[in-house]
Amino acid sequence: MNLHELTARLHAIRDHNQWQRFHSPKNLVMAASVEMAELMEIFQWLSENESRRLGDEQLAHAGQEIGDVVLYLLLLCSELGLDMDKVVRDKLADSERRFVR
Repeated sequence: MNLHELTARLHAIRDHNQWQRFHSPKNLVMAASVEMAELMEIFQWLSENESRRLGDEQLAHAGQEIGDVVLYLLLLCSELGLDMDKVVRDKLADSERRFVR
């Protein structure tokens, strides 16, 4: 996955629709949270076992919501001047230091 290419494509959509004025960090965080809530809704009343065996329609829906969350986070990183790849790699390295012995 080329995050720079994905971000450029997102910016093209944003710019085409003149949405940049709405893409403040605050608004992007709230939008990502709403999409995360939509993802949570898919699992809300499922048992642990059911949550591991989604049907095709539920799985496709989950994929759409995961995509929405990731795309909003890419836009947020862009607005904050953060490199998503570096942020994720740094956090993973920190988790490895803390939890892998």
